[in-house]
This record gives sequence, structure tokens and C-alpha cells, in this order.
Amino acid sequence: MDQPIGVIDSGVGGLTVARELMRQLPKEQLIYLGDTIRCPYGPRPEAEVVQFTLEMVEFLQKKQIKLLVIACNTATAFTIDLLRERLSIPIIGVIQPGARAAIKVTKTKTIAVIGTDGTIGSKAYPKALKQISSDLTIYDLACPQFVPIVESGHFSPEAAKHVVEQSLKPITNLRGLDTLILGCTHYPLLAEPIKQVMGANVEIISSGEEAAREVSALLSYQALAYRGNRLAKHFFYTTGSPELFEQIANRWMDYPVQHVENIVIDQSLVEKNKSF
Repeated sequence: MDQPIGVIDSGVGGLTVARELMRQLPKEQLIYLGDTIRCPYGPRPEAEVVQFTLEMVEFLQKKQIKLLVIACNTATAFTIDLLRERLSIPIIGVIQPGARAAIKVTKTKTIAVIGTDGTIGSKAYPKALKQISSDLTIYDLACPQFVPIVESGHFSPEAAKHVVEQSLKPITNLRGLDTLILGCTHYPLLAEPIKQVMGANVEIISSGEEAAREVSALLSYQALAYRGNRLAKHFFYTTGSPELFEQIANRWMDYPVQHVENIVIDQSLVEKNKSF
């Protein structure tokens, strides 16, 4: 099916999902929208996160997307059930794939989850994990300083490691802990200091990467994959600075991110059309 995949995030963190989608599905076109002007979502009230997410989805619906990826853990926690009720296209979040991957790799059945205030407060990961396996020991920890570091685009390895060390202190010496879920798609950009702090015995799970694998399987299962012969062109939008978005993205994306467009979300669109 020659229609794009839509990807939304509170900022640049969802590009970790987009990068994996591009690697696995080189023929599929992506349209990415990062709400950088209102990032981070983690500290915001649930109602605000829902409203912002609906606004982004309204924009992507006009692009005739065939599948939506909510590449934001906070938005996934607060909106995925609502969006599945309202939209006729498949929707993939980042929480269930991350939970399934963690359960596959843990040997001690002791798992920690780090995320934004909103994601951790929602208890979405413990719920998802317990639905699959009830005999788990689960720790969750909010790390509110991580997203601002990534979104700033300016941080030294030393500064990042210091913040990571201080933030992860409550879980660094937990007995039996062998698996850590990065419950925010911004966090893989801090993967190296996180690995250094947690140690070699703790497996790091990127919920975003796991979500990309699920998209690949779903496209095949529902016969939505593009069957032609092309190398896809991707489009990037932000509600904030296109220059800063490009600067951050091109530091670690394999695909050159250029000509990023700034958009102004029209909140009245959602108010007028609550059912899409």
C-alpha cells in the first residue's frame, strides 16, 4: 500500500523509532511530527497530553497515513486506547512491545523501568508487564532530567553521565535486577552513560526499537506493506525550531534530515472534529 507511516512524538526522541523503521523498512515512507515547542510531555497533566496528541494525529490524518506510531511513552500511556476507538488505521505504541521484550530477556524476573513523570505515574509499564507475567518484581523510576538534556542538543558526555548517575542511584544496586526498560524514546540517546552506570549485567531494552519491529510484522500481517521498488523519501515536521531539530537529528540519524518544516497546530481542528 503506497501510503506513509505516521510517527508522532513530544520532540526528537521518537527519531530513535524512526531510525529503526528506516533500517527495517527501507521502502516505507515516514512522516514524522515532533511537538518540540511543548516538550516535555512527562510533567504535563493527562488532559493536556491527550489534547496535544489529538492535535498531532489530526495533522497526520490529512497526510493519508496507513498506520500510526505513537513514539512517546507518555502519549501512549494516556491516549492509545482512545485513539484505537476513534481511528480505523492500526496504531502501535511503545509500551507493550517494550514490556514483551523485557520479559523475554529477564532471567531473574526482576525488571526496572525508567521514564518521564507522566509515564511512571500512569503505571502503564507495570500493568503491561503484569498482564503478561504475574510473577515479576518491578521497580519504576522517573528521570525528569533526561528529556531536557536530549532536547537541548548541547550536552557533554561528562555532564550526561553525571546526570544519569544521580538519577539512577535508587536502582543501581537493586538485588537481582537484570533488565532495564528505557521507557522513553529520548533515553536511547543517553544509552551509553546508562549502560556504564547500570553495569554489564543489566540488559537494556529500548521500547522504541521494539515498537519498530512490531510495525514491520504488522505491515506484513495486514498486507499494508509497500510492494513497489523504491528508496523511500521521508518528511519531518516540528512545532518548534526546524534548525535545532535538524541539528539534533543529524548527529545520530543514518538518514540525512533536511528541509524540516515548522507547523502551527490548529487546536480548533480537534475541537470541531472530536471523532476525526
